[in-house]
Amino acid sequence: VQLVESGGGSVPREGSLRLACTASRYIKCMGWARQAPGKEREVVAVINSLGETTYVYSLKGRFTVSRDDARNSLYLQMNSLFPEDTAMYYCAADDRAALLCNSVNVAFDYWGQGTQVTVSS
Repeated sequence: VQLVESGGGSVPREGSLRLACTASRYIKCMGWARQAPGKEREVVAVINSLGETTYVYSLKGRFTVSRDDARNSLYLQMNSLFPEDTAMYYCAADDRAALLCNSVNVAFDYWGQGTQVTVSS
């Protein structure tokens, strides 16, 4: 599976961005991860084949993950961005069933190349 992200860029503090990811085929379990400079990559949002979503607790309420299966696409709406949200954001995917795609601890099989998000103060 090939995953291609888009939508990254530079925004001011408290701005918004919408990231998109297009997959080469339909895939059941999808998510977004991010890696800030000097930190480990962390999964921040997951959505399963039923449309059920899971978020890392610290971001819940500011970030919204969604999918459009007709377009094999995944989205991440990010609002009220802060400089600490600056990171490379990655699209991730996996063929696991919905019951196994309900945690930010999913070990995804497929990863995109990433799109940079920079939030200025």
